[in-house]
Amino acid sequence: MASPSHLESSPLLGDSRPKSRKNKDVGPLEVSTTTRYSILLGVWTATFLSSANMTLVPTMLPSISSEFQKSHQASWLGTAYLLATCTFTPLYGRLSDVMGRKAAAQTAVLFGGLGTIACGLSTNMEMLIAARFLAGIGGGGISTMAAIVVSDMYSLRSRGLAQGIASVFSGLGFGVGGPLGGLVTDWLGWRWAFLVQTPLFVLSILLITFKLEYVTPGSGKSAVEVLKRIDYLGSITLLISVGSTLIFLSTGYNEGLPWSDVTVIVPLVLSLVFFVLFVLIEIFVAREPVLAPFLLKEKVPVLVGISNFLVSSCNFAMSYYFPMWFQTVMSTSAAIAGLHSLPSSIAMPIGSVFTGWMMHRTGKYKVINLTFGILPFIAGVLIAQIREDSGPIQSWFSITPIGFGNAVVMQTTLVALLAHIQESHMAVATGFARLFGSLGQVAGVAVSSALFQTVLERELRMRIHGPDAEGTIKRIRQNAQIIDSLPGDQQRMARSSYDVGLKAVFWFAAFSTLLAYIVRLPIPEKDLGDEPKARGVTGSTTTNPSEGSISRR
Repeated sequence: MASPSHLESSPLLGDSRPKSRKNKDVGPLEVSTTTRYSILLGVWTATFLSSANMTLVPTMLPSISSEFQKSHQASWLGTAYLLATCTFTPLYGRLSDVMGRKAAAQTAVLFGGLGTIACGLSTNMEMLIAARFLAGIGGGGISTMAAIVVSDMYSLRSRGLAQGIASVFSGLGFGVGGPLGGLVTDWLGWRWAFLVQTPLFVLSILLITFKLEYVTPGSGKSAVEVLKRIDYLGSITLLISVGSTLIFLSTGYNEGLPWSDVTVIVPLVLSLVFFVLFVLIEIFVAREPVLAPFLLKEKVPVLVGISNFLVSSCNFAMSYYFPMWFQTVMSTSAAIAGLHSLPSSIAMPIGSVFTGWMMHRTGKYKVINLTFGILPFIAGVLIAQIREDSGPIQSWFSITPIGFGNAVVMQTTLVALLAHIQESHMAVATGFARLFGSLGQVAGVAVSSALFQTVLERELRMRIHGPDAEGTIKRIRQNAQIIDSLPGDQQRMARSSYDVGLKAVFWFAAFSTLLAYIVRLPIPEKDLGDEPKARGVTGSTTTNPSEGSISRR
């Protein structure tokens, strides 16, 4: 195998490893250039589809709601996907160590593909929501496995740049998902926006099946052993806790029910009870806990996890509510409103590639993080001060630093995390970091929604009075599209109320990312060039040090 210095000086996506052995007999750092490209194409194609599916649905909601006549359930199409992603993402780090890289990646892509196809074939809203949940089970695993595979095949110093290139695919998917969904929906119908993804899912799973053959240290497990080691209780309690929290926030804030209502109290109690159960199970019961409690005892993983949570909260709060400001306050079309988020989507992969290149070149990450990590807070403040008469620079480009800055943060914190843990814990730590990010995504949507609805209701009650004020306020809260049909004075009141409510969300996002910046300050620097690489087969190992035999992953 090539020496560490040779690895660092070779082209990032190139190859300088021995080619005398077959793919199934080599480690992840020894695979040929063609094989490496094929593996990356497989996992990054799935990454693109997973990211696109996060933003695909909003542009199709009018068509879906019109067909099924259940607009009150439409919000669960996005929530179900995020809920599944949050719950199952951390499992894949463990599964990749127990059942192997290939099998775990195949599982993720299979769930993602079957769920997406089921969405296109759904005959009612309930089936569509269930299909979105199924797709989310794979979606979280796809991103986790892509990060693990890249970490296998590249040295620590090169991982940042490789992950940066990976983010181009995720950023592209996130950016084109909405416009592509709207285009296909207008052209062929909303079902085809899901079904047209099928060939790419097939391509992804074929490449993974036939090319992801490298070996890593560890012990091969039978199917029975794999099933025994899955943390079912931890996953179920986490699912119920997060799901109950979402229901509580929806009923208590979005629907405006009193706190004494049983549909508000029961989800709140269940969320707290099952969260406590989840923690107890992870610490005392689970054989292979999804939370990896041992990482909670180490400073860097905890700081990275908290940062991921806060950064994801900011990203999703902005991505959901920034376009709404232009629709409700500025009365622009949905298409134009969506385009205002495009600069951030473009800046995100640029920031990731830039960060990876800088880390690869300098072997450092802390200065990059501190320098560019404050940009999202600055952007949040600028967005929170946006007005109807703001110029095009503030209206169109104030969100750009969020995409660029948070891309820098996510890249540098992942490398910092991997630099401060044992290589044998790499896969588990990746799942650990993704879990906090997924929780942040859910929080970003749910908490910002509760905050927005609370402020919006207060502002509407301050402005709108009269005999039918209660009904008018309820209609405005539930359907922003009716604003244009309101009388002139009420229309102005509604727009002003939406403006205040959305500004509250923007401030929430800004201070989330500021708090994330403060949390990251204690993360120490570590020279990435100092990582030892002298081992027989490079990659991640199982978390059990006694399992030293080599298995195919």
